[in-house]
Amino acid sequence: MRVVIARCSVDYEGALQAHLPPATRLLMVKADGSVLVHSDGGSYKPLNWMAPPCAMSEVEPDDAEREEGVCAVWLVRHGRREDTLRIRLHEVLSDSSHDLGVDPGLVKDGVEAQLQALLAQHIQTLGAGWSLLRREFPTAIGPVDILCRDSTGATVAVEIKRRGDIDGVEQLTRYLELLNRDPHLAPVAGVFAAQAIRPQARTLALDRGIRCVTLDYEALRGMDDAEHRLF
Repeated sequence: MRVVIARCSVDYEGALQAHLPPATRLLMVKADGSVLVHSDGGSYKPLNWMAPPCAMSEVEPDDAEREEGVCAVWLVRHGRREDTLRIRLHEVLSDSSHDLGVDPGLVKDGVEAQLQALLAQHIQTLGAGWSLLRREFPTAIGPVDILCRDSTGATVAVEIKRRGDIDGVEQLTRYLELLNRDPHLAPVAGVFAAQAIRPQARTLALDRGIRCVTLDYEALRGMDDAEHRLF
């Protein structure tokens, strides 16, 4: 990645035209070819940018630009459109390049896979005497997150989401329709578990006889003393 701090002006031409008058800004040229122009505000969003596929070349300023004090020009062209970004450098304060290597990507805490593993480990969160049968129980339309038995020995299918909405309830409903055709499992009840459940999803679930459970991720991890909140 190339990182340049410079006093610059920027002109964009494409679907619309935009102009940034001279000011000190942060310019970033990434390994994927993207070019971004940042100010010292506006959070993460750049003032202007060109996303790949694009190509950047450094060209000599023309006579008019030289008279304005421009020392160098970056010309960025999009590879599929006629969009262009012309960055005029009036003064370069810092110019450095760094090899960042391969980024492993964002690892999110509290994703559905982690919630599933924690709930399977602490299945009695759903009720005393409950037992785990299997995680990722296979069906013809995809795996059920958790298949377990309640204290009476009845089979229960659990669908886990970080944010519970109507689509998740519909998904669990389809699983229940298939599972209840298996005489070795039927009757199969349903539990819709999430860190937060939308009111519409809760209403639909309860109308279909599906129990809703709100999961406390921190409590499941054993990081606090709060009791598990089931409703």
